[in-house]
Amino acid sequence: MQDTQPYRRPRQAQAQRVRRSAPKVRRSINWRRRIGLVTIVLLALVLTGTVLLWQRAVAFNDAVSTESALSMRLFGPFSPERVNVLLLGYNDETHGGAFLSDSMNVISIDKSTDTTTMIPIPRDLWVEGVAEVPQNMKANEAFRIGYYESGVENGAELAATAVSKVTGLTIDGWISLDFRGFEAMVDAIGGISVENPRAFAYTWAEEDYLAGNFEFSFDAGVLQLDGQQALDYARNRYTNVIDESSDFARSVRQQRVLSALKSEVAGWQTLPKGLALADALGEHMHTNLPVIDLAMLADKLTPDRRVELQERVILQATTNTIGQYVLVPIGQRSSDDYRPLHDWLADALKLEFDPESSSAP
Repeated sequence: MQDTQPYRRPRQAQAQRVRRSAPKVRRSINWRRRIGLVTIVLLALVLTGTVLLWQRAVAFNDAVSTESALSMRLFGPFSPERVNVLLLGYNDETHGGAFLSDSMNVISIDKSTDTTTMIPIPRDLWVEGVAEVPQNMKANEAFRIGYYESGVENGAELAATAVSKVTGLTIDGWISLDFRGFEAMVDAIGGISVENPRAFAYTWAEEDYLAGNFEFSFDAGVLQLDGQQALDYARNRYTNVIDESSDFARSVRQQRVLSALKSEVAGWQTLPKGLALADALGEHMHTNLPVIDLAMLADKLTPDRRVELQERVILQATTNTIGQYVLVPIGQRSSDDYRPLHDWLADALKLEFDPESSSAP
């Protein structure tokens, strides 16, 4: 019988070699599986985060907007090349001057050039000949009249109508925010930093202002402001510095505050601040813009230039029949003739943007 022993050992050695090489194949497959699993988990987390974020966005939209979260008014494919949004800040019933929109600014966005112009609306601008309200009024009274008729939304719509009447601008959207909400908004993100170029002292009482008594002050330089301080900085006009005691000066400070807010919540890395901001605004903000438009508009809060409706340039001071200080367009032929202001603003917005200039002709 033939001895087969010599042939068995090579076969065993070959099998051992096969067995020794097999773990290498299994390890390679395991790493690919692990990478695939990690990728799937990451995608699932991103998808879950996106869904949760959208749910928060929809909830915010439902709380503050009259529009559907899925709609777009400003930046949709069929929206005009230039859109104008009216920003309204007002006191509620807890303060004096309830529901007067003492802060009014139009953000005008030219989408063809991707430039933004801020147009502050003086609160003393006289409004006459608006069919929606039988009485004549200052511009800041329109919101209050509409509010007492049927609430915040009606107040904002009437203010938008009044501003459109006197400026000739089509108002494509509005955002209203009460001053308590402004304070809560700033506090929710931990305060803001504002570069203040000029020190000034201030008071809230007209009698103290006339007597030269100023209890509070802001230093020049970088200011760290909480909600109450930011509101004081943006609103006050009873100051010891003439150049800080006008509506125009207030509008400049309001723009600084808006820019500071934008800086604090810009980018995904500050998403928690953005969510806190949305929570703070829920009870105090109203708008006819959907959340998608609001998100895109947030990037425009630092405008490229300002166009100011200044006295002795396009407006002149006068008094109404009950002796109130009011502003009317220079060159108007009747008390409800706003054509001079319409033409001036239209020409100002047609000018090519010059980074060296911040105001109109």
